[in-house]
This record gives sequence, C-alpha cells and structure tokens, in this order.
Amino acid sequence: MKVLLINGSPKSNGCTFTALNEVSKTLNENEINTEIVHVGNKDIRGCIDCRKCKENKICAFTDLVNEVAPKFIECDGIIIGSPVYFSSANGSVISFVDRLFFSVPCDKTMKIGAAVVSARRTGCSSTFDVLNKYFTISGMPIASSQYWNEVHGYTSDDVKKDEEGMQTMRVLGRNMAFLIKSIALGKERYGLPEKETRIFTNFIR
Repeated sequence: MKVLLINGSPKSNGCTFTALNEVSKTLNENEINTEIVHVGNKDIRGCIDCRKCKENKICAFTDLVNEVAPKFIECDGIIIGSPVYFSSANGSVISFVDRLFFSVPCDKTMKIGAAVVSARRTGCSSTFDVLNKYFTISGMPIASSQYWNEVHGYTSDDVKKDEEGMQTMRVLGRNMAFLIKSIALGKERYGLPEKETRIFTNFIR
C-alpha cells in the first residue's frame, strides 16, 4: 500500500514539506509506504484542453506529469500539499494536478485523497477547498483530521512549533492509513461500487 505526496512549494524543504513529511512519517509507522514528489520548483505548463491524452493515454506535454502518472495509477492514496499564494494554491501545482487528473486514464474510484495547506497567516480555507475539488470530481474519498489540514509559519522551524498543526498532520496520517486498509478489505469482500454509463449534460441546448 502506498501514498503519493505532492509538494507544491518551490521550497523542497520548506513549510509545506515539513507538514507533508510529518504525515509521511505517520503513514510509514502505520505500514503505508510513501513517496514525496517535488512539483512547485518545476516548470509545469497548464492544460490546453487539446484532448490528445484521450487518444494516447498520456499527456501531450512531456514533463513531470507523465513521469508521475504511473505512480498515481499504482498508489492507494494521494496528498496534494501547497503553500497559500494570494489565497489559493501555487500555480505550478494547479497546472500539475489539472493535467495529472485529466490525462491519467485509470479509475480513481476509492483512492484516498487529502489536501495539506501551509500559510504564514491566512488563506488556508480557500486553498484547501480548491485542492479538495480534484478528489470529489474523481470518486475519491477524502481523508480528514481533527481540524482542517493546515499548518502555520513563515519557516519550517515555525511550522515545527505549530503543535496543533503538526498534531493535525499526524492524525491525518493515521486516519488515511485506516481508510486505505479498510477500503482494501472492502474491495476484497464487496468489490467497487457499481458504475453507471456516464451522462454528460450541457446547460445550453
């Protein structure tokens, strides 16, 4: 069992990484393997809706998205972490996740998703909402904690002093591990929920 953690910060060892690393350590303690992928410091262009991925099963742009795609297919859960920029997520991670979720052809149903957000002061709630929408459009249950999955601080040392935030990360790790194990047992016994043929409705006819 494995969780993929996406670090959307340009700083590979900054505040967002500190939060993700705390979740990762807790997942490892609960027998879940993890991998942290650094995205925020990469040159990631946005989706242009060319739809080539529907033909080729891979994004038309050759960059980190296609490198991570097989890991996303194989993982049991994914955590998207981002600092708050202008009350939203870092643009690089948005471009990355837009293309990853759109281009990867696998059934994401019952993969566990979670968002982790870091801010010096405010903007966590709006950023948290943006990131969670990737999971809710994909049939993915969301792992929660004792509070919204956020930490506060200007430096990684500040975040380590945010005792409530760090505890929230540990609780998230334990809850996510439990959900992954429980869904694995459910799949084995009951299988995945029945699928209907997808209906697409335009608002203007």
